[in-house]
Amino acid sequence: MDLETFAPGHGRLEPRAALRSDAPALDLNGTWRFRLSPTAHAPDDFARPDFDDAGWDDLPVPSHWPLHGHGAPAYTNVSYPFPVDPPRVPDENPTGDHRRVFDLPAGWTGGRVRFEGVDSFARVWLNGHELGFSTGSRLPVEFDAGPWLRPGRNVLAVRVHQWSAASYLEDQDMWWLPGIFRDVTLTRSSADVFVRAGYAGGRGTLSFDGPGTLSVPELGVADLEPGVEVEVAAEPWTAETPRLYDAVVTCPEESVRLRVGFRTISIVDGVLLANDTPLLLKGVNRHEFHPGHGRAVPYETMREDVLLMKRHNVNAVRTSHYPPHPHFLDLCDELGLWVIDECDLETHGFGQVGWRANPTDDPRYADALLDRMRRMVERDKNHPSVIMWSLGNEAGVGQNLAVMAGWTRERDPSRPIHYEGDWSCAHTDVYSRMYASHAEVEAIGRRAEDPLDDLELDARRREMPFLQCEYAHAMGNGPGGLAEYQQLFETHPRLAGGFIWEWIDHGLAHPELEYAYGGDYGEPLHDGNFVIDGLVFPDRTPSPGLIDLKKVFEPVKFEFGDGVVRVVDSYDFRDLSHLEFVAAVEVEGETVAEHRLDVPAGGGECKVPDTPGPAGERWLTVRAVLAGDQSWAPAGQEVAWAQALLAGPSVRPPAAPPAAFVRDGDEIAAGGCAFDAATGRLVRLFGLEVEGPRLDLWRAPTDNDRYGGLEGKWRGLGLHRLTHRVDSLETGDGLTVRTRVAPAATDLGMWATYRWTFDGGLRLVLDIEPDGDWREPIPRLGVTMSVPGDVGEVTWFGLGPGEAYPDTGMGARVGRWSATVDELQTPYVRPQENGHRADVRWARFGAFRVSGEPTFGMTARRWSVDELAAARHRPDLVAGDRVHLHLDLAHQGIGTATCGPGTLPAYELRARRATLRLRFDPS
Repeated sequence: MDLETFAPGHGRLEPRAALRSDAPALDLNGTWRFRLSPTAHAPDDFARPDFDDAGWDDLPVPSHWPLHGHGAPAYTNVSYPFPVDPPRVPDENPTGDHRRVFDLPAGWTGGRVRFEGVDSFARVWLNGHELGFSTGSRLPVEFDAGPWLRPGRNVLAVRVHQWSAASYLEDQDMWWLPGIFRDVTLTRSSADVFVRAGYAGGRGTLSFDGPGTLSVPELGVADLEPGVEVEVAAEPWTAETPRLYDAVVTCPEESVRLRVGFRTISIVDGVLLANDTPLLLKGVNRHEFHPGHGRAVPYETMREDVLLMKRHNVNAVRTSHYPPHPHFLDLCDELGLWVIDECDLETHGFGQVGWRANPTDDPRYADALLDRMRRMVERDKNHPSVIMWSLGNEAGVGQNLAVMAGWTRERDPSRPIHYEGDWSCAHTDVYSRMYASHAEVEAIGRRAEDPLDDLELDARRREMPFLQCEYAHAMGNGPGGLAEYQQLFETHPRLAGGFIWEWIDHGLAHPELEYAYGGDYGEPLHDGNFVIDGLVFPDRTPSPGLIDLKKVFEPVKFEFGDGVVRVVDSYDFRDLSHLEFVAAVEVEGETVAEHRLDVPAGGGECKVPDTPGPAGERWLTVRAVLAGDQSWAPAGQEVAWAQALLAGPSVRPPAAPPAAFVRDGDEIAAGGCAFDAATGRLVRLFGLEVEGPRLDLWRAPTDNDRYGGLEGKWRGLGLHRLTHRVDSLETGDGLTVRTRVAPAATDLGMWATYRWTFDGGLRLVLDIEPDGDWREPIPRLGVTMSVPGDVGEVTWFGLGPGEAYPDTGMGARVGRWSATVDELQTPYVRPQENGHRADVRWARFGAFRVSGEPTFGMTARRWSVDELAAARHRPDLVAGDRVHLHLDLAHQGIGTATCGPGTLPAYELRARRATLRLRFDPS
């Protein structure tokens, strides 16, 4: 049957550019009639115009039918959810029949039906006549409708099969979601134009291919003939300065409008250039996703994505792993993002069978792969934001890549070709990798990477720019190592930057679970929460990872000296004249003065005014903010910031003489505080009933801990089930409790000696010493305690307002912050270790305050660490009647081991001798 054909389609019109035309068009989006069949063999009489669909359901188009009660979504990352036996497909093949009745406006003649995206195999009828079929889910297709249109009532019928031979080309890491998920239009437009707008030497060049004549009134260009190139006094287009010019192509039957940006992409001496200037990509990978609509993303959401990216200093997008809705590229043109446009191709699951029968190397699939490349290039060729064409993703190697690359170079030599799956770079113009370690990236930057066996290919590759098309996997808590990667990118000119994986968590809205991931719909084969790996949560709330990324990607740098700050312009294509600079002085987190800094447009050194004020820890914070409204943010939007310590904390006055610790029945008491006389554990703190503190080495594993293997090692050691043995307890001017803390079934342990004194406040000095040969990093080193649940708000002086771990938290700054206990939680879709505030000088928890000597890490939750570790979704976490505090000396770093390197050695927490010093005072 046709479902198992290698042909990409039949009856389709030639692909062409997405254009705004004045030709009549009829929007066919809206409510369609729908019927779902479990197999592909339902009768096709539904295509008849007189078919009675009264018993069918309504379905919105665009949409995915599993998100409207018909079947269920399924998620896999690599594995195909059907046997790998191309081109065969299962008998169980969900098939959705769609019907749309529309009235043709009076006087309408001719036209074509255009589908922007149908997943995955679509057969189309108009008024009972079969127009043809098409594959290539995330690509447009048009059918000639003119001969079969009727005055008045018309019926468009579409049968969509979930599985076909083409499904083997669409094994992207995402939900399997069939349906007509992009716009459907009846249009009388047929024009196709290719505008070429370059920029070099301070001037623009302009030409075009197509019918009619081209005019750009703002540039004085009128009635330019096809094939004629003219030089114009145009401003260049860049992602930082997205200058566009309105153009009109007047054709015999219609006029089409487009926005032209002048820019030239080139590679010189292994460096990626835009308009002869080195280009550093600070990018993200973006799947199309909405928690309620799947890949049927509303325009407003697309715009929100671009605005969020711009406001977080992102300058580039890789359209992983298919071309996006054309409106998204319009937004990238308008607001300014560099784009790698990626073909709708991935055959990742063939890697699980040794790449046998991989379509990328199967000549029977050559036409289908070339068809996908052609349709992408032809649709998107006029976008200045698109600077590279990507052949696809994780599709192995094979002869069909050469076919795709060869056609693309001939059609559009102005853009480099990208593909990561073939490290020989035989068919590409850039060297691309995923998740290369920091050490390997540095070697590549120095052109000292391991050589290829083929010396000719090796020499060719060493002359290419390098980019990480995926790095720093943003799954759950993390990613770590961002700053170290960025430092490498900025150090070596060959490194063109890269793209974080990925933009958004693909959590589907769920009535009980809040957000669903793999397995939540009963899929027999799935990849769990690996689809929850974004910089923004499903509702597009920025995660701590995005806050860190904004800091790492800042286009302005600050260097502090004695009374001065040097401002460095790190933009690629613009100066600092659109920014204003504000310096604030804070003492103990309270602002005591603010100044405007007069920074030259090219950057430079500025004197910071002397500011008298109270004694205490004094910080200078310098901020760069937008001086006026921009297209992507209002005036005042913060672009960059930095801090410098001006003066350390004041010297603490001498303490009062220590008070005696007195045994009173089952307790040992001092100054309103009491300890259990048998265990030495604190049970009352200034009248509050408390439990602890006691040494803790465990944390609820992060996704990086879990997938990187550390959780298994930690559980194997038993760090989640520590036992506490009291060896001695001594009283006098203080209380000393000597303990050994260890898990069962091992000879490893920790000696922990608690030394308590009271001088108006309760002071703890905890000495920790490892016992045994600890070979693996440990999760945390600190104490845990619980306090009454009426602790509602926490105020602290330290890093904030968000969480920070040893290799994350670049976006956190020193200040005085307040939040409720609930607000301290980071709402990761799959619950895990979160919410740690670092470098805390002091924190106030209702009736008492904790101070560090000098600092500590702080976490406060309404559930225990064991409850957090056991939870699979947010609703699993139920607030109890206690607040659980973690007061930490150190934490294991986060890393990016879900995909990529684990924690860098500098951020590993090894068992070691250490001392934690804390002081508890009444508030």
